[in-house]
Amino acid sequence: MSNKSIVKLNKKQRSVGLDVLRCIAMMMVVVLHFLGKGDLLPDMMKAESWSLLGIAEWTIEAICIVAVNVYMLISGYFLCESHFKLSRLISLYIQLWTYSFGIGMLAYLTGLAPRDELDTYRLLTLGLPVSMGHYWFMTAYVYFYLLLPLLGMAVRKMSEVQHRVAVIMLLLVICVLKSVLPFKLEMDGEGYDFLWYAIMFLVAAYIRRYEPKFINKKSSAVMMVIGMCGSLAEILAIGKVGMMTGALEYVSRVSMHYNHIFPFLGALGLFGLFIPKYSLKENDNKSHKVNVMSKIVIFIAPLTLGVYLLHENVAVRYMWQEWFGCTKVDNVLGLVGYTVLAAVCVFITGVIVEFIRSRLFGLIYKGLKCIKPYKLLVEKIECVDRVFADKICGDK
Repeated sequence: MSNKSIVKLNKKQRSVGLDVLRCIAMMMVVVLHFLGKGDLLPDMMKAESWSLLGIAEWTIEAICIVAVNVYMLISGYFLCESHFKLSRLISLYIQLWTYSFGIGMLAYLTGLAPRDELDTYRLLTLGLPVSMGHYWFMTAYVYFYLLLPLLGMAVRKMSEVQHRVAVIMLLLVICVLKSVLPFKLEMDGEGYDFLWYAIMFLVAAYIRRYEPKFINKKSSAVMMVIGMCGSLAEILAIGKVGMMTGALEYVSRVSMHYNHIFPFLGALGLFGLFIPKYSLKENDNKSHKVNVMSKIVIFIAPLTLGVYLLHENVAVRYMWQEWFGCTKVDNVLGLVGYTVLAAVCVFITGVIVEFIRSRLFGLIYKGLKCIKPYKLLVEKIECVDRVFADKICGDK
């Protein structure tokens, strides 16, 4: 391993900067779903789409498209110095199932969602959210997390040069190639798969372990601007060419794929702006103002996953956009206003729901600790956790 400094965060410490970025990224995800599933992104290959409103809609999309990659980079940044925990996987699946089946069935039984949609396939989707791909991001994450023992060991065993070459090769094949070819690659997952999640993990791990010089405030800002502007420019350019020739229909939106070079660069740049140079302890009392703000961020950040699981539930996935006025958007001012309203309201609602869920399940877990079979089960799970914890300590 290189003798370059390796950044390590104490378990009792958190990066407030990355927690802030986690919140921002989740709000950007809500914006993406408001625009995309609210049918607010016009086909730029049609002449009538070339209006100030149409360009503004794609501009917001280009800015926010980096959010998913950012979320992957954040999780990879911390997981590369962690280890696989069966307890974490079980806890995550319980959280996922609670939202998928619990919120989904609640929506159908209360009439919020049309009951005629509740067929066998929909029940399977609600009951088996990972296997049925109810939430693609969570399916990708769970499959990636199952591979963490292998990926984590690879990261710790590789030299810096090996790690860098592996990342470059993967990006060339999965990211760069599809970004320059004017046709669809049959095996292109568009970033909606655990392979892309694994690549983002390797990128984040390299940044964390070796602190490459190109990840600094100036270069990160440049990458972010190039990524966001590049995504927008490609959409507009291909749209204009397609409008004149009738060709390039598939690649008209390829620059908005998560594994395209522009969203990748934009995410890497935004991530680089928030990477901590030091970690702030939760009990740091150097500044009352900083302490209060950091506590608020540290409180909210772990709840952000609930925002995604709530508003992306298949029962309401294409409904909530209309609640926040997507059908009323007819000018740029209205677009900005309704988009901000949706992002803020959905984010706050999701945080509140997840806070209630986490506290409720916390009380349930406390009660279960009094039951002997449950205590024995927990002990077995903790034994598995220690197996991987001991291994990672040995590797280091």
